[in-house]
Amino acid sequence: MKKIIRKVFNLRTDVSISFYIIDLFFRKLFRQNADVKWAIHHTSIVIHPEKIKRGINVYPGDSPGNYIQAKNGIEIGDHTNLGPNVGIISANHNVLNNKLHDVSKPIKIGKHCWVGMGVVILPEVELGDYTIVGANSVVTKSFTEGYCVIAGNPAVIIKQLDPSDCIIK
Repeated sequence: MKKIIRKVFNLRTDVSISFYIIDLFFRKLFRQNADVKWAIHHTSIVIHPEKIKRGINVYPGDSPGNYIQAKNGIEIGDHTNLGPNVGIISANHNVLNNKLHDVSKPIKIGKHCWVGMGVVILPEVELGDYTIVGANSVVTKSFTEGYCVIAGNPAVIIKQLDPSDCIIK
């Protein structure tokens, strides 16, 4: 029966049916994150979901406690995973007028990236393919080359990855 329900409603197989039931209550009945077109965790917040371009198998906010603010846009590549309590902030408040946000380039996160628990990614950051971001890191600058592990506050490269080891077979 579960297989039939998943197929009819095009549901992911990596999360339980209860995830979708809770999502239904919070998004449809309580109107929390109502504009989000994909199922997200009820403790996550997604602002401006219409400005998020997401790749294959990417569901920003499906981990608990995510805060995703896409005022200036966010692009997330295929098969990228965001851990719990991740914050992605694409627009800062204006220094002189807190009611305004500064305009900046969108955040871009490449394909096959892992963003660890508690990471904060700030405006205009670009992460290349196969970038792993260690837990509790604050990413303030871009790492466009990818194939690396970054960590710290501010995040720095702690390990280079061999591209031939990263190819999905």
